[in-house]
Amino acid sequence: MSADEVTDVLFGVTEDAGHRAWSGGRGNNTWRVSEGRLREFGLHLYYRDGRLSGVAVDALCGPQVTADGVALVGRAPSALERWMHERAETRPDELSYMSAGVPCSASLGVVVNVQREGDRLLTRPVFYPTEALDDLPHWFPQRAWEIHD
Repeated sequence: MSADEVTDVLFGVTEDAGHRAWSGGRGNNTWRVSEGRLREFGLHLYYRDGRLSGVAVDALCGPQVTADGVALVGRAPSALERWMHERAETRPDELSYMSAGVPCSASLGVVVNVQREGDRLLTRPVFYPTEALDDLPHWFPQRAWEIHD
């Protein structure tokens, strides 16, 4: 489904759904990303080329997502990073870092970003497809990587 179709369907469930779009680049290197925002559910859905290309889960009100039985949402970043290091010991090229030391798991397809809650930071995972690995910082709009309340 496109971002518009998802928004239309979800308006039947919540009135707190909307979408916006970003574009950039020059010449043959242009891009366009649409974001479906579902505030009530704590989800941001990102679309490129008319298909779902990523999901960000709000640390404060999003659903809990687990991997290998470990909660990824709303955790202390250091605790989740330790788990990711342990997990990476048996997986070559598993763990990498984006700017500001934000860890990424290649096998899970997740960047463990953070979100501010007052004076604390909590984990806010951003899930991505394999094709995004070569350019994660630019795959989503800048807003996806910002630390916000």
